[in-house]
Amino acid sequence: MSNFRINLQQTGWHCLTDERIAFIGARLIDPQINLDAVQDIIIESGRIAHIGKFPANWQGERIKAAGNIICPGFFDMHTHLREPGFEHKESVLSGCLAAAAGGFTGVACMPNTDPAIDTPGIVQFIRQQAEGQPVEVHPVAAVTKGRKGEVLSEMVELAECGVTAFSDDGSPVASAGLMRRAMEYAKMLKAVIIEHCEEPTLTANGVMHEGAFSTRLGLPGWPSVGEELAVQRNISLAGYTGGRLHIAHISTRAGAELVRRAKQEGMNITAEVTPQHLTLTCEMLTGYDSDFKVNPPLRETEDCEILLQALADGVIDCIATDHAPHTDDEKAVEFIRAPFGMLGLETALGVIYTKLVLSGKLSLTRFIDAMSVKPRQILNLPAATIAVGAPANLTIFDPNLKWTVDRNKMNSKSHNTPFHSWELTGRAVGVVNRGIVWMIKQALLCYPEQSEVSRPLFQMSASLRSA
Repeated sequence: MSNFRINLQQTGWHCLTDERIAFIGARLIDPQINLDAVQDIIIESGRIAHIGKFPANWQGERIKAAGNIICPGFFDMHTHLREPGFEHKESVLSGCLAAAAGGFTGVACMPNTDPAIDTPGIVQFIRQQAEGQPVEVHPVAAVTKGRKGEVLSEMVELAECGVTAFSDDGSPVASAGLMRRAMEYAKMLKAVIIEHCEEPTLTANGVMHEGAFSTRLGLPGWPSVGEELAVQRNISLAGYTGGRLHIAHISTRAGAELVRRAKQEGMNITAEVTPQHLTLTCEMLTGYDSDFKVNPPLRETEDCEILLQALADGVIDCIATDHAPHTDDEKAVEFIRAPFGMLGLETALGVIYTKLVLSGKLSLTRFIDAMSVKPRQILNLPAATIAVGAPANLTIFDPNLKWTVDRNKMNSKSHNTPFHSWELTGRAVGVVNRGIVWMIKQALLCYPEQSEVSRPLFQMSASLRSA
């Protein structure tokens, strides 16, 4: 039995591995095939065996899912799992638990580890750590050796072991010449470059968005132009080389406009935005709470509004969490000294659904597309889809469930969330992947074949923080 399941059992989580499971009365949504209907869905041996009216003679576990939404499994293409090197903040195991609790069935983990993810051996190590878990982990390899920005990593060898994306995330590739060569290699390998767009000479020592509030708070500013110049440079290089470029955690209105123009010109550019850059602003830093300190920094209200419109229009392709765990001791220092980063895996669904979907600013279908479909397309990964015969890779969430974020009950090893005490609506209640059904909430009910009496099947318990 895998360590993942052992830890689940030790903490009271319930993992159901029955070969035949039916979800009755759920709303099925799959933007890829224009599916949006209340249907029964049957899973047999890890694959979708039936969609439609429940067969009268079917034998197996039946789960009442009325009121819940089932969609292709969420995928976060920007996660920091911290292993190897920083397991005191997060591990592959604890990160996957947090991901599943947030409704994710897959993540792409960034290479700012110690050592960096820059050799096939480290890639294989991370994959081994994730074996037997319902969350697939796809390592993103470093563009440069050690993420030092000096020499390209062994991109060909890394691609041969299955890597489909390269990034020095946490730092930009400052050298335009080196980035050009990286894009040329990536084009040859049919891979994508994920770039942290920052011009270091403009952002050095900056800790928050440069503007009136940084002046008022007396904190060094990180100007919008520090991102925008890098976005423009990398778009130009992508146009010149024909390589694929993905802009990570875009945060400025001008950056979104640059992506829009590049797409209109037919360039192979994609972009992501985080929940925090859609819902939080620099004005919220007045209390000097370091849980609000991120890179790129929180911007102004107008930036949030334009980023949201770009997401709704498809200019920005997907939502990514930039899940960045840090210990309490690291964050409990002066704002200027605290590390950048916040948790995101367990709150992304609730924050986006509450603030943007329920308010009518983002359609439910586009939300699912941005969380499930587009990330896999960008990374050239197999699609998760709701179709008979397809592998069962599903997220189940209750759109009506109200809950309050509690930093002390996160499943991550760390607690650095700015959303503490937020009252949210919408929460994941389970994931289905790799032949495993993992339920994290006492909401879905099952009943025996010959009985009409429902009984609770799953029960939430204390979080795992010591994996």
